[in-house]
Amino acid sequence: MAAKKTRHVCVLLPDKQHLDCTVGVKARGREVWTSILRQLGVGDLQVFALAVLRDNEYIFVDLDERLTKYFCKRWTRESPMVPYILFLRIKFYVESGLLLMSSRVQQLYYAELRQKLLLSQSHHEEALFFLLAALALQAEVGDHRETNDEDFHHYFLPEDYFPSWLIKRRGRDYVLQNVGLLHAELRGEASSRAVLRFIREANRLQDAALTLYRMRQNKKSRKSSIFLGVAMTGVHIYQEINGIHQILLDFSWNDIDSLTFQGSKFEIVSSASLCIPKLVYHSPSAFHSKHILMHIRDSHRLHFSTREAAIYVQHLEDMEAGCCYRESYICDTTALKQRLQNILSSMSDCSAAEEDEGTPSEAKLWMDEEFVDDPADVPWLAEVLFGVSVDGPLVLTSSCWAAVTAEMKQVLWRRAGEAASVD
Repeated sequence: MAAKKTRHVCVLLPDKQHLDCTVGVKARGREVWTSILRQLGVGDLQVFALAVLRDNEYIFVDLDERLTKYFCKRWTRESPMVPYILFLRIKFYVESGLLLMSSRVQQLYYAELRQKLLLSQSHHEEALFFLLAALALQAEVGDHRETNDEDFHHYFLPEDYFPSWLIKRRGRDYVLQNVGLLHAELRGEASSRAVLRFIREANRLQDAALTLYRMRQNKKSRKSSIFLGVAMTGVHIYQEINGIHQILLDFSWNDIDSLTFQGSKFEIVSSASLCIPKLVYHSPSAFHSKHILMHIRDSHRLHFSTREAAIYVQHLEDMEAGCCYRESYICDTTALKQRLQNILSSMSDCSAAEEDEGTPSEAKLWMDEEFVDDPADVPWLAEVLFGVSVDGPLVLTSSCWAAVTAEMKQVLWRRAGEAASVD
């Protein structure tokens, strides 16, 4: 009889819409995921995942686990008419919206960033909030319309585009006037382009493109004053001081040697931090620790598997910034975009192959860098940059290859930009 019982699941989307589905009482997360994909009309949601709100914190659902694990006893005991709430949330943040090949996924990604913007505590990035508000208005309402009315700029609510602390600091009139002027300067920019610019610029905020998890410094602490942030480039550690998140440590993926959890105890080992080689924190529960570790592991993999695509996207954006007219930016952009699409479409195949090879231990994750640039890139980049040949084999570690090639490519892009400005 239990197998015939059903449950009603409501999935809240970032754009404040919701989708409903009905699944069996023994259903797993993947059944809800399949239903959501079908209702949205997309083949893949790429950077999104289902999440449950637990202890006032979003925990991403393992699609292969039964939903009863996330809703506990309520799932089997309560009436089938009671809706169970899941959230569609960004799990992996990206450098550019061009990495999101579906326009629907781009819109959902943009919608969640818009909401996170209202809660941001990046007090030192005040000017950036005005630019983001102007881009959001261009994306949502189109071109600014001039009028003789002296209150022409009162066409939006500051509370919908700014965090409350900024409105309180500057005042509503100041916000309305200056955003109206910035919005007017974006006249003619397409909505889709404004969305892409918003996504790129939002990455400059300290607390926009990351997921925060509350931690305690010791097991007996009642207050969680430490926050662990999972970002695109690694793991950040914040401390809450007077209600504001102050960054303490910033670990890139290459800086982290290993992460382990034992019950609620969570450890980060980093040889890059000589003064604090090991950090020990405590999560609310072993359940939280396990899912945080899974999130970090998946983010680490995605970062390296999408690195090549990110380089191509950066190349495309550099060419667009140069209007593709200067000699430094002469390139077949159509072929480049096709190459990017091929890279992105192959990511899922790469991820599947990695799973077949075996995943890191659930209790311990060694942050070995397996995805490095081809060492053959080093000689020709050195010759292009410095006019010298590198004879003989290069004896470099994989981490050195990654650092050297990344630095050389940055120099090439910078030189191309300088040459373009001279022209």
